[in-house]
Amino acid sequence: MGFFNIERNTMFGVKFNKEQKYFLKTIKKPVIKRVKIDKTWIIFITLSAFIISLLMALFAEITIPRFGLTAGIIILFLFIILGIIFDIIGVAVMIADIEQFHSMAAKKIKGAKHGIKLIQNRERVANFCNDVVGDVCGIISGSAALVVAEYISIGFDIPRLISVVVITAIVGALIIGGKALGKNFASNLSNFIVYEAAQITALFYKIK
Repeated sequence: MGFFNIERNTMFGVKFNKEQKYFLKTIKKPVIKRVKIDKTWIIFITLSAFIISLLMALFAEITIPRFGLTAGIIILFLFIILGIIFDIIGVAVMIADIEQFHSMAAKKIKGAKHGIKLIQNRERVANFCNDVVGDVCGIISGSAALVVAEYISIGFDIPRLISVVVITAIVGALIIGGKALGKNFASNLSNFIVYEAAQITALFYKIK
C-alpha cells in the first residue's frame, strides 16, 4: 500500500480534497545524484584536526600544572577567544563579496588577491575555521575548564561537583554567547574581516 494511496485518496485514513489529490499526483521522485568525495581534503582536514588538538592539549597540559590557576584561567580564555575568532572568519568568508576584492585587486591593493583566493575556496576555509580550529578550541576549552575547576575546588575548598558544574557552565555560555556575537559581527563586516585575514595569509605565501 505504501505511505499513501493516491487512488484511494487517503493518507493514514485521511481523505484528500481535489487540490490535494492534484498536488500528490504532481510530486516527482527525488533524483539522487552521486556526490564526488574529495578524499585528499578529508585526509588533510582530519590530520589537521589531530595535529592542532595534539598541540593545544599538550600546551595546556604542560603550562597549567606548572604555572597554576592564574595561567589556567588565562589559557582557558585564550582558547575560547581563538575559537570565536576563527568562527568569525569562517562565517565572514561565506558571505563576503568577491566583486569588491576584484576591484581592490585591479587597484593593486595588498592582500586583495589573497582575499579572492579565500572567497573562491570559502567552503574549505569555513570548514577549517569552524569545524577544525573552532571545534578543537571548544573541546580543549572543556578540558582546560575541568583542570581549572579542580584548582578552584582545592584552592578555595569548594565541593568538586559544584566547581566543575559552575566552571563548565560558564565556559559553555562564553563560547555560545561569544560565537553568537561573532556571527552578528561577521555578517555586518564580512568584507573587512576577510580582508584582514587575507593580510595575515599574505605574510606566509605570495600570489602572482
